[in-house]
Amino acid sequence: MAILEVQNVSTGYGEVQVLWDVSLRLKPGQVTALVGANGAGKTTLLRTIVGLLKPWEGRIFFEGEDVTHLPPHRKAEMGLILVPEGRQLFTHMTVYENLEMGATPQRARAKFQENLELVFSMFPRLKERLNQKAGTMSGGERQMLAVARGLMGAPKVLMIDEMSLGLAPVLVLELYESLKQLREAGITVLLVEQNVHMALAVSDYTYVLAEGRVEMEGPSQEVARNPHVRTAYLGI
Repeated sequence: MAILEVQNVSTGYGEVQVLWDVSLRLKPGQVTALVGANGAGKTTLLRTIVGLLKPWEGRIFFEGEDVTHLPPHRKAEMGLILVPEGRQLFTHMTVYENLEMGATPQRARAKFQENLELVFSMFPRLKERLNQKAGTMSGGERQMLAVARGLMGAPKVLMIDEMSLGLAPVLVLELYESLKQLREAGITVLLVEQNVHMALAVSDYTYVLAEGRVEMEGPSQEVARNPHVRTAYLGI
């Protein structure tokens, strides 16, 4: 059974349609990648799933429950957490204060210490910088904090939008290594990523989005071998 299922969702902004009849299923404990070019509709789909954007058509199910029209805070309480593109940290607050803000859902507050230990095991650098203002950190450190803040919400599904954007390759590798720990912790991940090569390497299953439609899907290793994907997205 899928922990998160999107069924035939269409939506957009104003009168401009961005997604057409998009469906996807996330299996529990897996890393699922959503890849595609700029403007394909990846971020729009995440915003729709989490409740920031209303679907025009279609339905969204989380753990078998229809959550299509629930507001974002209700979905967060259930364990559906988004790490947004651009990090959107509280830059004038410390690392610790940002982590506290991530633990706003009631179910997360009960697991605060446990989740804090998970965060520190994944990102030891954050433990060293607990009292540092988030705005004074490097881009890679801020991205680690953004993911960590999401983890403090005790997610069952963690959706990460453009984790590697603008980061040096060595930091990208470090962040992607953390995905293995998320999988080991039993957290289901939906990863939106322009770095198609990396996304295919670390994920179990991949959806390719093109011009607002699912162009292709399958186990990541199979998608990586597809001639169209190799030419269009991997430059091979």
